[in-house]
Amino acid sequence: MQISGHAALVTGGGSGLGEATARELARQGAKVAVLDVNADNARRVAADIGGLGLACDITDTASLQAALDAASAAHGPARILMNIAGIGTAKRVVQKDGSAAPLEDFSRVISVNLIGSYNAARLFAAACAKLEPLADGERGVMLFTASVAAFDGQVGQQAYSASKGGLVGMTLPMARDLAQHGIRVCTIAPGLFSTPLMRSLPEPVQQSLAASIPFPPRLGHPEEFASLAAHIVTNTHLNGEVIRLDGALRMAPR
Repeated sequence: MQISGHAALVTGGGSGLGEATARELARQGAKVAVLDVNADNARRVAADIGGLGLACDITDTASLQAALDAASAAHGPARILMNIAGIGTAKRVVQKDGSAAPLEDFSRVISVNLIGSYNAARLFAAACAKLEPLADGERGVMLFTASVAAFDGQVGQQAYSASKGGLVGMTLPMARDLAQHGIRVCTIAPGLFSTPLMRSLPEPVQQSLAASIPFPPRLGHPEEFASLAAHIVTNTHLNGEVIRLDGALRMAPR
């Protein structure tokens, strides 16, 4: 499917990998709706790319549906969904004081990263399935954003790894489920990228993390993630696949 002229939704589009993806889709001619829990960030990015910035909580169906309706009213029905919104956490199962890790922390990460992504996917798919098919019978394409932590999560990453592993596990059955509607599904599992969260760490820590990547021995650029995301849209035979984007990195236990 070509990107130019189609409406696209980018969750988490107000910063990091989501921002880079929103900018790349707009550069290739898409009509982009930037969805983010941070309304100011969403509007900032949208203003730069000539898109639409919308406040949106993907865990709240009413909030999400309102954003999707607003995007559809402005740009027409979306054929592209980039699920990039997510949060991270690190909690040992047994805390330093001997207490159990708080269940609320685990639930929140699963709610945002896994359930929130599914929420966006189901609402997008239901609307997209009603559209007229394009070449090859394709109606749309969606992307999930997992992580290398889905495969080699570190100490304390139980919640994060479980949420991202859930997205990996959902990719193929979702692609099979939506094949009848001509909607493709792929997932990118990024490694260590130079995002605002990463850049908030001390420089020596960033350098140490970058040195752990076999090649190239540096943090990934968000634009590299965005480039792959855009390629998935245009390569119609990519479906049901999880792609690691990590410079051959395999995470150590800690």
